[in-house]
Amino acid sequence: MASEPPHIGKPDRPRLPPVIGHRGAAARAPENTLAGFRRAKALGCAWVEFDVRLTADGVPVLCHDPRLDRTTDRTGQVAAQTLAAIRTSDAGSWFAPEFAGERIPTLEAALLLCTGFDLGANVEIKADRGGEYAIAAAVAMTLGRLGERCPRVLVSSFLPSALAAFRALAPQVPRGILFRLIPRGWEAVAIRLGCLVIGADHRRLRPRRIKAIRDAGYELAAYTVNDPVRARRLFDLGVASVFSDMPDIILAASAGRLATRPWRGKEPFGEAA
Repeated sequence: MASEPPHIGKPDRPRLPPVIGHRGAAARAPENTLAGFRRAKALGCAWVEFDVRLTADGVPVLCHDPRLDRTTDRTGQVAAQTLAAIRTSDAGSWFAPEFAGERIPTLEAALLLCTGFDLGANVEIKADRGGEYAIAAAVAMTLGRLGERCPRVLVSSFLPSALAAFRALAPQVPRGILFRLIPRGWEAVAIRLGCLVIGADHRRLRPRRIKAIRDAGYELAAYTVNDPVRARRLFDLGVASVFSDMPDIILAASAGRLATRPWRGKEPFGEAA
């Protein structure tokens, strides 16, 4: 990377808030859009999470699905279309008329908006099979190019190969490994990839596993939590953060907790790079 954000040297432990806006604020505005991030900020979010894929011409853009069909007025694979083609799609009308004309943003545009709104950014790497290195490289290059204009960042993925590539390219950027069901060998995976955060489906989390992760010195973030009763239960069990489509409701459930907590656990591994 040509230059690094000054707040990202060797990976500093990300100071995540209790509530992170999922895909912006996916129940309040079209997901993975700049409008969604503005709405998340207005609702009180300190961080947002969003998904990144590569276009046919190698530009990282925000889209959860491999295809455009669900969240735009276009069809087809993201990876098969150029940025210019993707930018003609309407990513807002499907959600509500007030968002008509909302565009799919590039990763750079999303990060710059987060900086302007003082939002932390959890960048989730998505990739079609065989494309893990390319998207990891594109994310690393974008972060490096932005330099001091980059917000606080955590890069995460369900794809170990993408995280391994990203670690090699940008070892100083904090990383998180995502699981649908946390396997028995989760800690070996986290150590190998130098991850500081474990992300998991809240429906499959059990108290014993939560305790083990916390005792091992990791931050645990649960997705996707839209029930305030469930959120309070997860916080009581030791979950550090939850991703929510309705962050305004879940923020109320986390009232009284520090917006950003100092780390009190032990270091999960030695040299992160």
